[in-house]
Order: sequence, then C-alpha cells, then structure tokens
Amino acid sequence: MAIQDLFGQPIRAVNVGLETFAESLQDQGAEVVSVDWRPPLSGYAALTTTQTGIDIDTANAEALERIRSGRPRLVGMDTAGRIIPGMGDRMILHAGPPIAWERMCGPQRGAVMGAIVYEGWAATYEEAADFAASGAITFEPCHHHHTVGPMAGIVSPSMPVFAVENETFGNTTYGTQNEGLGRVLRYGAYGDDVLAHLKWMETDLYPALRRTIHRTGPIDLRSIMAQALHMGDEVHNRNRAATSLLIRQIAPALIESTTKKRAQDILRFIDSNDHFFLNLSMAAIKAMLEPAEEVEGCSLVTVMTRNGTDFGIRVAGVPGAWFTAPAPIVDGLWLPGYSAEDANPDIGDSSITETGGLGGFAMAAAPAIVRFVGGTSELAIQVTQEMYEITEGEHQFFTVPGLDFRGTPLGIDVRKVMATGILPFINTGIAHKEPGIGMVGAGLVRAPQACFEEAFAALKAICRS
Repeated sequence: MAIQDLFGQPIRAVNVGLETFAESLQDQGAEVVSVDWRPPLSGYAALTTTQTGIDIDTANAEALERIRSGRPRLVGMDTAGRIIPGMGDRMILHAGPPIAWERMCGPQRGAVMGAIVYEGWAATYEEAADFAASGAITFEPCHHHHTVGPMAGIVSPSMPVFAVENETFGNTTYGTQNEGLGRVLRYGAYGDDVLAHLKWMETDLYPALRRTIHRTGPIDLRSIMAQALHMGDEVHNRNRAATSLLIRQIAPALIESTTKKRAQDILRFIDSNDHFFLNLSMAAIKAMLEPAEEVEGCSLVTVMTRNGTDFGIRVAGVPGAWFTAPAPIVDGLWLPGYSAEDANPDIGDSSITETGGLGGFAMAAAPAIVRFVGGTSELAIQVTQEMYEITEGEHQFFTVPGLDFRGTPLGIDVRKVMATGILPFINTGIAHKEPGIGMVGAGLVRAPQACFEEAFAALKAICRS
C-alpha cells in the first residue's frame, strides 16, 4: 500500500490506559478498542518465595480457604468492659490504625467526648475534652482487641457489644449496636439527645436482645449475608435486606423475651434503621478474616481501615505491622445543606467489609447502592469486575446473581495491587469534619497507594531476591 493510500483508510485505534483518549477518538468517528492497563506501582518486583522458603502462592491459597470456610455466628452479648479481651477500665477503642488524642480528627474527638460523658468520667463535654487530653485514658484501635467499629468506631467499657464466633476456627470478634443514621455518636455527634439514645440502647435494647439471642441460639450470619446479596445488599452501605432477614429470625423470641411495649419499640427501631445489620456484618467479616492472619508468608490484606486522619492496612505475612497513609477525601453525595467543604477525610472500620470481599467489592450485587453513595449501576458492576484483578480468588458462599452467581472478589493481594496499579474500592458514609455535628453524606473512595507501596516493601524485605 502506498503511503498516500494509508491516510485515506478509516482509523482503527487501540487505546491503552486513560479512557479520555478513547473518547476523543470516538468523538471523531474512529473505531477504538480500549485496553484497561496501568503500569506497576513504584517499587514493584515479582515476589514468589520468602527467605525461609515459603511459597507465597501456596500461603495465599491456604489463607483464602480459611477465609472462605469461616462460619460466623452471633452467639451472645455483653458490655465491652466485661467481654472484650484486654479492655481496661479507662480505655476507649477507636476505628483505624493507632492514633493519639492530639492527632484525632473532629468526628473522632466528638465521639470520644460523648463517650466520656456517657461513662460518667466527666460532667460536660468541655471537661471531657480536657480529660481526653490529660492522658487519663488509654486509646487503642478496635482491631487490637478483635473488635470493629463503624465511622469513629468508639467503644467504651459500658457499651453493649455483640459477640460473633467463627464456628470453623473458634475465634470471636465484637461489635457495638448500630445507632442509626444522622446525629449519632459514631459520626462524631454528641449532646443530650445522642446520649439519651445510647442509654436506651444500653438499658432497653441490649437486655432484650441478649435474652433473645439466648432463646434463639446462635444465629448464622453467613447465611443472612449470602441471602442479602441475592436481595440487593452489599452489606456495607446497603443492609436493608440483611436487617429484614434478622428481624424475621429474632422477632418471635424477642416478643417472648420482654414486655409487649418494649418489643414494639425495639422492632420499630430496628425496622427504621436499615443499617442495623452493618455492625454485625463487620464483626462477621472480621471473624472470617482473622484465621488468615496466622498464615506465614501470606501477602493478603487482613485489615483495611481508617481513623479520619490515617488510612491503614495490615498484611498477614508481616504480623503486627501497620502500613499507613493520609486518609483520602470521599467523592460523595451530600445531605441537604452540606458539601465537600464540610467533609472529614475517610473514616471507620467498616472497610473490613471490602477487605473480606463485600461492600464496594460486591457492588454488582447491589446496583441500587449508587442512589446512596453516588455513581451509576454500570459503575457498580465495573467495580466488582475490576476487583477480581487484585484478589486471590472468589467467595464460596457470597455470590452475585448478576454475574451468573460468580463469587465476590476475595483476598486483596498486595502483589497484585502493585502489579496492576488498581487500588481497592470502598463505598462509605461521610462525617462532618467538626466534632458534634454528625453525618453529612455518603460516597466512593479508593484506598491510598502509599499504604500498599509500604506494605510491599516490607514483604520484599522478607522475600528472596
């Protein structure tokens, strides 16, 4: 073909990388095939074997099987000070990696202040702030105590918690009762209304639920979550089906366990709070992930969390270490009267759901979630499909009807994140940046790249070159 003939042919292009390049060509009538490719992240190298001779792929397969085979069951309730291992009298647990009062963000400080007054350690919120700054309280991550807390994640000794046992491996995890949306402690709100609601949860809700669980016996949370995925939930920001399924299981025993008036009040509260199951889904996924932490040489992420200041991950093959980066700002939908200027950076332990293959990783099962967090139903499907690229495998029990019942992506592999440049996707609530206000929206965000680069470097240090 003569060169002058070449320029008379239709353009057929292969676009690699940014979709905007493909869109520009398509706008001019060109035929374009897009290839989703990203260069590896800085510092990437192929890692296959540890210095002690452990094959990483084999370790990851073992960890994946442990997570998949876990069977979390709700087995009981008690107050945090009595049941959570290592919970001290003057200790407050919080979401995210370790942080001191001086570095806490506004909503986490607000929740701490509310918890201090709730416990009776101070009479006013001003005194509570001084008490928190005095060094009289020990602050520790929920994750250091087999516990998870949404948003600010504050757990104080008198707060009632659920106990979730992984029947397969025998480990137990813990989570508070969900307060609902709006002006609630976990979003950093405090005040007489917030504490009155918490006290009702302690004096009315908790005793009745505790007796109810005693009557029902262990409640299979894995089964509820599996059914909820087939009913439009992803069990992070959409828990409508899971909460409804829970009500069906507990209602008869609840009515038998308390007065008619109290049972009515409790059922109305749970029915009005679509997020009630969230704290249970978090504890359930935490219980499923914990056994993977014991697999030496594993490159899978077992914790992904944020405290509103830092975003942190933990990796099975580097036990005890936190890898952190600044918490990102969430791309959100806003409640009336609020905007991005009001938003605190990403916060909460609820990204344990994504770590365990649900939440943002299961959005293809819950396209309606985009009405709450933003995006489109097409994006919900695309996100789940993209997360398969950075995970070790798929869930056995958690499946997506819209993907021909394919298992959700499971087991974030630090090596694959580094090799593909694809970062984990999270859907989440948004708290106001100032203490005392509460929820301002919900949205979408990706985990920061720096966490994974730092974790990969630590893995690289224990591997053969």
